[in-house]
Amino acid sequence: GGDMSNFTIGIIGGTGKLGSALAGRWIKAGLTVGIGSRTKEKSEATAKELAERYNCEVTSGDNVAIATEFQLLVITVPFSAQEATLQEIKAAAKNKIVVDTTVPLKPPKVMRVQLPEEGCAAIRTQNLLGEDVTVVSAFQNVAAHRLAKDDDIECDIMVFGDDKSARHKVVELANQAGLRGIHAGPLVNSAAAEALTSILIFVNKNYSVDGAGIQFTGDFTFHSQ
Repeated sequence: GGDMSNFTIGIIGGTGKLGSALAGRWIKAGLTVGIGSRTKEKSEATAKELAERYNCEVTSGDNVAIATEFQLLVITVPFSAQEATLQEIKAAAKNKIVVDTTVPLKPPKVMRVQLPEEGCAAIRTQNLLGEDVTVVSAFQNVAAHRLAKDDDIECDIMVFGDDKSARHKVVELANQAGLRGIHAGPLVNSAAAEALTSILIFVNKNYSVDGAGIQFTGDFTFHSQ
Protein backbone atom coordinates (compact mmCIF):
# COMPACT_ATOMS: atom_id res chain seq x y z
CA GLY A 1 0.00 0.00 0.00
CA GLY A 2 0.78 3.70 0.03
CA ASP A 3 2.74 5.60 2.66
CA MET A 4 0.40 6.47 5.52
CA SER A 5 3.10 7.24 8.09
CA ASN A 6 2.67 11.02 7.94
CA PHE A 7 -1.07 10.69 8.34
CA THR A 8 -2.80 11.21 11.69
CA ILE A 9 -6.21 9.77 12.51
CA GLY A 10 -8.61 11.28 15.04
CA ILE A 11 -11.38 8.94 16.15
CA ILE A 12 -14.50 10.82 17.15
CA GLY A 13 -16.44 8.65 19.57
CA GLY A 14 -13.31 6.54 19.93
CA THR A 15 -14.29 4.99 23.25
CA GLY A 16 -17.03 2.89 21.65
CA LYS A 17 -16.57 -0.69 20.43
CA LEU A 18 -15.87 0.11 16.78
CA GLY A 19 -13.75 3.20 17.43
CA SER A 20 -11.47 1.56 19.98
CA ALA A 21 -11.14 -1.62 17.88
CA LEU A 22 -10.13 0.34 14.76
CA ALA A 23 -7.77 2.46 16.86
CA GLY A 24 -6.02 -0.66 18.13
CA ARG A 25 -5.59 -2.04 14.62
CA TRP A 26 -4.17 1.23 13.28
CA ILE A 27 -1.84 1.73 16.25
CA LYS A 28 -0.57 -1.81 15.71
CA ALA A 29 0.11 -0.87 12.07
CA GLY A 30 2.23 2.07 13.27
CA LEU A 31 -0.22 4.90 12.54
CA THR A 32 -0.72 7.92 14.81
CA VAL A 33 -4.17 7.81 16.40
CA GLY A 34 -6.06 10.12 18.77
CA ILE A 35 -9.11 9.13 20.80
CA GLY A 36 -11.96 11.62 21.14
CA SER A 37 -15.06 11.38 23.29
CA ARG A 38 -17.77 13.63 24.66
CA THR A 39 -15.90 13.61 27.95
CA LYS A 40 -12.14 13.95 28.30
CA GLU A 41 -12.10 11.36 31.13
CA LYS A 42 -13.64 8.63 28.99
CA SER A 43 -11.23 9.24 26.14
CA GLU A 44 -8.28 9.24 28.57
CA ALA A 45 -9.27 5.82 29.93
CA THR A 46 -9.51 4.27 26.43
CA ALA A 47 -6.26 5.92 25.28
CA LYS A 48 -4.47 4.61 28.39
CA GLU A 49 -5.67 1.05 27.73
CA LEU A 50 -4.49 1.21 24.12
CA ALA A 51 -1.17 2.80 25.10
CA GLU A 52 -0.48 0.01 27.58
CA ARG A 53 -1.55 -2.71 25.16
CA TYR A 54 0.62 -1.48 22.28
CA ASN A 55 3.35 0.19 24.34
CA CYS A 56 3.15 3.62 22.69
CA GLU A 57 1.70 7.06 23.25
CA VAL A 58 -1.96 7.64 22.40
CA THR A 59 -3.41 11.16 22.49
CA SER A 60 -6.83 11.72 24.00
CA GLY A 61 -9.20 14.65 24.42
CA ASP A 62 -12.76 15.74 23.90
CA ASN A 63 -14.15 15.41 20.38
CA VAL A 64 -13.47 19.03 19.42
CA ALA A 65 -9.84 18.93 20.58
CA ILE A 66 -9.18 15.71 18.66
CA ALA A 67 -11.03 16.97 15.56
CA THR A 68 -8.86 20.11 15.66
CA GLU A 69 -5.53 18.36 16.13
CA PHE A 70 -5.80 15.40 13.75
CA GLN A 71 -5.80 15.32 9.94
CA LEU A 72 -8.28 12.61 9.07
CA LEU A 73 -11.35 12.11 11.25
CA VAL A 74 -13.30 8.89 11.72
CA ILE A 75 -16.81 9.15 13.15
CA THR A 76 -17.72 6.09 15.22
CA VAL A 77 -20.80 7.15 17.18
CA PRO A 78 -24.28 5.61 17.31
CA PHE A 79 -26.75 7.01 14.78
CA SER A 80 -28.71 8.68 17.60
CA ALA A 81 -25.61 10.79 18.43
CA GLN A 82 -24.63 11.50 14.82
CA GLU A 83 -26.15 14.94 14.37
CA ALA A 84 -25.03 16.41 17.72
CA THR A 85 -21.49 15.06 17.23
CA LEU A 86 -21.18 16.47 13.72
CA GLN A 87 -22.44 19.91 14.78
CA GLU A 88 -19.83 19.89 17.53
CA ILE A 89 -16.85 19.15 15.23
CA LYS A 90 -18.09 20.93 12.09
CA ALA A 91 -15.71 23.91 12.30
CA ALA A 92 -12.71 21.74 13.16
CA ALA A 93 -13.46 19.36 10.26
CA LYS A 94 -13.18 22.08 7.61
CA ASN A 95 -10.98 21.01 4.65
CA LYS A 96 -10.46 17.56 6.13
CA ILE A 97 -11.49 14.04 5.19
CA VAL A 98 -14.21 12.71 7.48
CA VAL A 99 -14.84 8.98 7.43
CA ASP A 100 -18.40 8.17 8.45
CA THR A 101 -19.07 4.67 9.81
CA THR A 102 -22.59 5.45 11.01
CA VAL A 103 -25.31 2.88 10.50
CA PRO A 104 -28.91 4.11 10.77
CA LEU A 105 -30.11 1.42 13.17
CA LYS A 106 -33.25 2.20 15.13
CA PRO A 107 -33.46 0.00 18.22
CA PRO A 108 -35.21 -2.25 18.94
CA LYS A 109 -35.81 -3.09 15.25
CA VAL A 110 -32.13 -3.39 14.31
CA MET A 111 -32.76 -6.32 11.94
CA ARG A 112 -34.91 -4.11 9.72
CA VAL A 113 -33.47 -1.72 7.13
CA GLN A 114 -34.48 1.86 8.02
CA LEU A 115 -32.51 4.34 5.95
CA PRO A 116 -33.00 8.05 6.72
CA GLU A 117 -34.95 10.28 4.34
CA GLU A 118 -31.71 11.63 2.83
CA GLY A 119 -31.19 8.12 1.44
CA CYS A 120 -28.32 7.14 3.73
CA ALA A 121 -26.44 8.27 6.85
CA ALA A 122 -23.37 9.28 4.80
CA ILE A 123 -25.31 11.80 2.68
CA ARG A 124 -26.84 13.10 5.90
CA THR A 125 -23.29 13.57 7.23
CA GLN A 126 -22.18 15.40 4.08
CA ASN A 127 -25.23 17.70 4.32
CA LEU A 128 -24.60 18.41 8.01
CA LEU A 129 -20.87 19.12 7.57
CA GLY A 130 -21.19 21.12 4.35
CA GLU A 131 -19.13 21.15 1.17
CA ASP A 132 -15.85 22.22 2.84
CA VAL A 133 -15.57 18.69 4.21
CA THR A 134 -14.79 15.57 2.15
CA VAL A 135 -16.97 12.76 3.45
CA VAL A 136 -16.03 9.13 2.82
CA SER A 137 -18.15 6.25 4.10
CA ALA A 138 -16.75 2.89 5.27
CA PHE A 139 -16.58 0.18 7.97
CA GLN A 140 -20.34 -0.43 8.29
CA ASN A 141 -20.18 -4.20 7.87
CA VAL A 142 -17.40 -5.33 10.19
CA ALA A 143 -18.15 -6.83 13.60
CA ALA A 144 -16.46 -4.60 16.20
CA HIS A 145 -15.96 -7.40 18.72
CA ARG A 146 -14.06 -9.42 16.12
CA LEU A 147 -12.01 -6.42 15.09
CA ALA A 148 -11.01 -5.93 18.75
CA LYS A 149 -9.24 -9.29 18.77
CA ASP A 150 -5.98 -9.71 16.89
CA ASP A 151 -7.12 -12.56 14.64
CA ASP A 152 -7.63 -12.32 10.90
CA ILE A 153 -11.11 -11.34 9.79
CA GLU A 154 -12.50 -12.36 6.44
CA CYS A 155 -14.23 -9.11 5.65
CA ASP A 156 -14.22 -6.68 2.77
CA ILE A 157 -14.74 -3.00 3.54
CA MET A 158 -16.71 -1.14 0.90
CA VAL A 159 -15.50 2.45 0.68
CA PHE A 160 -17.73 5.15 -0.79
CA GLY A 161 -16.90 8.74 -1.67
CA ASP A 162 -17.28 11.30 -4.43
CA ASP A 163 -13.59 12.25 -4.18
CA LYS A 164 -11.45 9.44 -5.58
CA SER A 165 -8.16 10.35 -3.88
CA ALA A 166 -9.86 10.65 -0.48
CA ARG A 167 -11.56 7.33 -1.09
CA HIS A 168 -8.20 5.79 -1.95
CA LYS A 169 -6.76 6.90 1.41
CA VAL A 170 -9.62 5.18 3.22
CA VAL A 171 -9.22 1.99 1.16
CA GLU A 172 -5.60 2.07 2.31
CA LEU A 173 -6.70 2.59 5.94
CA ALA A 174 -8.95 -0.47 5.70
CA ASN A 175 -5.97 -2.47 4.41
CA GLN A 176 -3.82 -1.15 7.27
CA ALA A 177 -6.44 -2.47 9.70
CA GLY A 178 -5.91 -5.95 8.26
CA LEU A 179 -9.11 -5.93 6.22
CA ARG A 180 -9.59 -5.50 2.47
CA GLY A 181 -10.68 -2.08 1.28
CA ILE A 182 -12.75 -2.01 -1.91
CA HIS A 183 -13.57 1.09 -3.98
CA ALA A 184 -17.38 0.90 -4.14
CA GLY A 185 -18.32 4.16 -5.83
CA PRO A 186 -19.91 7.49 -4.93
CA LEU A 187 -21.20 8.47 -1.51
CA VAL A 188 -24.84 7.71 -2.38
CA ASN A 189 -23.88 4.03 -2.74
CA SER A 190 -23.27 3.98 1.01
CA ALA A 191 -26.98 3.14 1.29
CA ALA A 192 -26.12 -0.44 0.30
CA ALA A 193 -23.54 -0.98 3.07
CA GLU A 194 -25.67 0.77 5.67
CA ALA A 195 -28.68 -1.38 4.76
CA LEU A 196 -26.52 -4.50 4.70
CA THR A 197 -25.74 -4.12 8.41
CA SER A 198 -29.36 -4.90 9.33
CA ILE A 199 -29.20 -7.95 7.09
CA LEU A 200 -25.98 -9.15 8.74
CA ILE A 201 -27.50 -8.68 12.21
CA PHE A 202 -30.48 -10.75 11.11
CA VAL A 203 -28.24 -13.46 9.63
CA ASN A 204 -26.09 -13.56 12.79
CA LYS A 205 -29.16 -14.10 14.92
CA ASN A 206 -30.99 -16.47 12.57
CA TYR A 207 -27.98 -18.78 12.07
CA SER A 208 -26.19 -18.10 15.38
CA VAL A 209 -23.13 -16.81 13.53
CA ASP A 210 -20.52 -14.82 15.45
CA GLY A 211 -20.23 -11.65 13.39
CA ALA A 212 -20.82 -12.66 9.75
CA GLY A 213 -18.76 -10.61 7.31
CA ILE A 214 -19.05 -10.14 3.58
CA GLN A 215 -16.51 -10.76 0.84
CA PHE A 216 -16.54 -10.17 -2.90
CA THR A 217 -15.87 -13.11 -5.19
CA GLY A 218 -13.69 -12.77 -8.26
CA ASP A 219 -10.01 -12.12 -8.86
CA PHE A 220 -9.07 -8.88 -7.13
CA THR A 221 -5.33 -9.15 -7.78
CA PHE A 222 -4.43 -5.70 -6.61
CA HIS A 223 -4.00 -3.03 -9.23
CA SER A 224 -3.34 0.52 -8.13
CA GLN A 225 -6.40 2.75 -8.42
